[in-house]
Amino acid sequence: MHKEFNRSLTGKIGRVTGTIAPGTIGEVMLPFHGGTSAFFAYPFDKTSVYPVGEKVLVIHFEPPQTVYVEELPDVLRD
Repeated sequence: MHKEFNRSLTGKIGRVTGTIAPGTIGEVMLPFHGGTSAFFAYPFDKTSVYPVGEKVLVIHFEPPQTVYVEELPDVLRD
């Protein structure tokens, strides 16, 4: 049996609103269903730290409200 993945947030760019670090539950704001919602966030590589205000890229989404993120690549920065 294949596990189905929800990829609706994969590739979205969010802004950190609660520090994301190993061993903690961070928070990121993401565009979702025509608005903006807060999601629990963890570092995808399990070692990185992302401070409040930093932009991050969603790599994996686990419904209902958890995302795994990594550093925003230079090509996607303003």
